[in-house]
Amino acid sequence: MSTFPPTDRTTLKRLPKRSEYDRSAIFGILDEAFICHVGFVVEAKPVVIPTSYVRVGDDVYIHGSAASRMLRSLEEGIDVCVTVTLIDGLVLARSAFHHSINYRSVVIFGNANTVDDLDEKLAALHAFTEHVVPGRWEEVRPPDENELRATLVLRLRLAEVSAKVRTGPPIDDDEDYKLAVWAGVVPLRLTADPPVIDDRVPAGIEAPQYAREYSRGSRPSEIAGT
Repeated sequence: MSTFPPTDRTTLKRLPKRSEYDRSAIFGILDEAFICHVGFVVEAKPVVIPTSYVRVGDDVYIHGSAASRMLRSLEEGIDVCVTVTLIDGLVLARSAFHHSINYRSVVIFGNANTVDDLDEKLAALHAFTEHVVPGRWEEVRPPDENELRATLVLRLRLAEVSAKVRTGPPIDDDEDYKLAVWAGVVPLRLTADPPVIDDRVPAGIEAPQYAREYSRGSRPSEIAGT
């Protein structure tokens, strides 16, 4: 299926022309970003927590301490809403009212499941590391048994999903186009400064290329067998 079927929760009520259900477009957003916000309700109180994630096929994985309140709550199968946003530009209109932001966002509804299989858990952590910093996993010590036990990994199936996207210039009222005011878009993107070495790195070890030339873009991830 090339698109995610709209549901009552994923159908946009306002500005529906900005909705996007194409799988490749949604995957592209998820693969470029690496921070999400996880919303859920605990003891009748709403909670939203920012955390990192990785997409692998039709699943999103999040992980953290096995003592994490968020992860412990989610593994009980409660409803969860995960959002991801990329900011592409500031839209400066001729009127204050029509200023906007160019963005790409994804909203995911569902229920998270605990990853108990050790191979899948390790593969998910590998995918997570490579999603954030491609090439890093092969150079570092992998998690040991105690660290794996202390880490909780959750899987959220991508089924009820939608994206919302704004692109292009400002849209002003007809009469405002006559105003002698600059209007347009200030493009924004995530860039990396030169890496800063840890003081305890032995002499002679240089920053790897993936750190010196770090950039974000679409970076699909897959775990074999999923």
